[in-house]
Amino acid sequence: MQAAVSFGLSLAALVIGITRLPVGPWERGFLAIGLVFVVSSAFTLAKCVRDRQEVAEVTNRVDKARIDKILIEQDVFKPGQV
Repeated sequence: MQAAVSFGLSLAALVIGITRLPVGPWERGFLAIGLVFVVSSAFTLAKCVRDRQEVAEVTNRVDKARIDKILIEQDVFKPGQV
């Protein structure tokens, strides 16, 4: 929630800054196009980070399941096993 509020406030401040900047419409348009690319790349980066975390989480779950299976299959009371 805090990240979303922070992103919204910074985006609003940037839009206000672009609209109140004492330059012509071409310069404002150029800055607005840059803003669109920055926002879209920020969302793309966040999605990539989330996807990498999900892959790591799935890998950890698979490894944990394998270890649990090995531990369950071990019979500690069987003679000859240490």
